[in-house]
Amino acid sequence: MMVEQARLVGGLTHLDAAGQPAMVDVSDKAVSARQATAQCLVVFPTEVAAQLRRDALRSAKGGIVETAVIAGTMAVKRTHELIPFCHPLPIDGCRLAIDWHGDDTLRIECSVRTTHRTGVEMEAMTGATVAALTVYDMCKALSHAIVVGPAQLLGKHGGKRDFGVGA
Repeated sequence: MMVEQARLVGGLTHLDAAGQPAMVDVSDKAVSARQATAQCLVVFPTEVAAQLRRDALRSAKGGIVETAVIAGTMAVKRTHELIPFCHPLPIDGCRLAIDWHGDDTLRIECSVRTTHRTGVEMEAMTGATVAALTVYDMCKALSHAIVVGPAQLLGKHGGKRDFGVGA
């Protein structure tokens, strides 16, 4: 099996036996329900956060949260076009939640579901980070000192092993 050969090279599944990059062959894996949740933070300077709170998260470009949710959802659906070895997947569900986390930080959480042979961790990470980049884009006129990140996988369920939230 190709995946087992790939694991011999440092345990990385995206390298073949010769150490060359390769897409993992998932054709022998069982189809199962998969879910992943990721988050990305956007940290604002104090005065910018205060202004955004006063303006109900609206900028000159429009509704920040609404636009970020749309961008994050689009990113989830196109992850395989951005990350070379991600498989194109049917997305059964995608939810983004954006809310204040403390006084000056927006927390963006992206949860993705599929029923397939491979997981949706990268789709969740891509959705959360693109939503965060969209928030930055919508707010950069207020300050270039906005910090995007960290981004992290909070949890995954389905496949060989579960991790974190919902595991």
